[in-house]
Amino acid sequence: MRLSQIAREFDLELIGEDKEIEGLEALQKAGPKELSFLDNPKYLGHLKSTNAAAVIIKEEFLQELGDGVSALISDEPYVTLAHISKLFAKPPYQKEGKEPKIAQSATIAPNVSIGYGSEIAEQVIIMPGVVIGDNVRIGEGSIIYPNVTIYRDCVIGKNCIIHAGTVIGSDGYGFAHTRDGRHIKIYQNGNVIIEDDVEIGANCTIDRAVFGSTVIKRGTKLDNLIQIAHNCEIGENVLMASQVGISGSSKLGRNVVMGGQSGTAGHLEIGDFAVIAARGGVTKSIPGKKTYAGFPLMEHKQWLKLQGLLMRLLKRQK
Repeated sequence: MRLSQIAREFDLELIGEDKEIEGLEALQKAGPKELSFLDNPKYLGHLKSTNAAAVIIKEEFLQELGDGVSALISDEPYVTLAHISKLFAKPPYQKEGKEPKIAQSATIAPNVSIGYGSEIAEQVIIMPGVVIGDNVRIGEGSIIYPNVTIYRDCVIGKNCIIHAGTVIGSDGYGFAHTRDGRHIKIYQNGNVIIEDDVEIGANCTIDRAVFGSTVIKRGTKLDNLIQIAHNCEIGENVLMASQVGISGSSKLGRNVVMGGQSGTAGHLEIGDFAVIAARGGVTKSIPGKKTYAGFPLMEHKQWLKLQGLLMRLLKRQK
């Protein structure tokens, strides 16, 4: 779709060259055929260096735009992005395409649905009730337990285990909010990539990215009832106990450990080998190689001292 078509469709002013657009992407990752946006001034640094074909921006930021990058002028860039995202959304159900490619040694139980263009490698086991969308790839030796759903375009590595009821690639929780209080859906046009040797417990949900990929890296082990939001990156050999929740665009380093019912806010980083005790709440980026607890989050030793002080205060009141 050309920029001029998008501008006419949503009554936007086009400044710069009219270009062909093939998709949407974040400022720092966008390529020369992709459209991006800027709404928050704290990301202005990415605006000058972006390789995007064009950016949706407010007029006041126009002078910060890099050479050769076109602009679509909007009073509400984030809301405009939400409307445009629908134009690039793939159909949720593909009516025709290449037949799935299934290796001879794969075991496919009855009542399994496999979408067009999907590939099932050697020694894969898929149990009853599994639904696999279009253009999914499942690597050698992986086991998919009953009633797992894997949405279109997702990638599962080798020797993965995905337990019953888990959903991989469902839409991330993304909405742009208008000035009059309406919530406009941002279509989630990315995917989920799960690398080799990952085990995912029962009834987990791993959301697809807005653009790009939600990634779970090699060797990570997830317990049951865990939520991983869109555009997260979970490092190698991470351990998560039951009911952990990771908010969107958070990045966990390698060998992070998160106790039961702990969670994070969005857009933060947790360093390598950090440990978050049960019910710990991470609200800002934290360095690795330390153990943390509580909410607000603090180092575990400090949290233990605080609990001791509270107990002594309670005893005095008695």
